Amino acid sequence: MDTILPSEIKERLHRGEQLAIIDVREDEEVAAGIIPGAIHIPLAQLPERLTEIPQADEVILVCRSGARSGRALGFLEAQGYQGLKNMTGGMLEWED
Repeated sequence: MDTILPSEIKERLHRGEQLAIIDVREDEEVAAGIIPGAIHIPLAQLPERLTEIPQADEVILVCRSGARSGRALGFLEAQGYQGLKNMTGGMLEWED
């Protein structure tokens, strides 16, 4: 499984890169904060919302700790998606 560090994402966003980020947390978790530009698709809704996932060279998956986004990555790989990365540590490691 490909991973990416929260600090790397922050640096790339700071440089102005447009990143494809999917946040698979639940609504109440996202209400506490979300990475700027991220698309919110709760894990359980992924199967019916596949069309909302960008066709990009790299898609970063985010959750609270990295576990659900890891499951999302496995599911999306099985659907044929490529270039997927799991943000290590999830939003617990994301510091504003």
